[in-house]
Amino acid sequence: MLVVDPASHVPPYEQVRSQIEALVAGGALPAGHRLPTVRRLADDLGLAANTVARAYRELEQAGVVATRGRHGTFVAVRGSDREREARLAAQAYVRRVRELGVEDEQALVLIRGALSA
Repeated sequence: MLVVDPASHVPPYEQVRSQIEALVAGGALPAGHRLPTVRRLADDLGLAANTVARAYRELEQAGVVATRGRHGTFVAVRGSDREREARLAAQAYVRRVRELGVEDEQALVLIRGALSA
């Protein structure tokens, strides 16, 4: 998905950073998507690991990605993403309780109980 032009006047880390940011903004990389490791992406692009690490650091500082230690680097959940994810979770809950035959009022009681726990 990413391409680095070695002849460009734009530094390679900036090319990587801006392309990832554009993919996130365009929805091609959704919230929660795990990015390749620094070493793997560097190998794939023919770059030094420090170059990719710098791009990831800048993306993290901008709130575009979040690093979770040994678990990796993920596309960050932003406010609008959080609302969308919550809406999807709510829709999944409604589908499931209807499959189970739970009445709407009882489903709301269950949700209130879960929220207060």
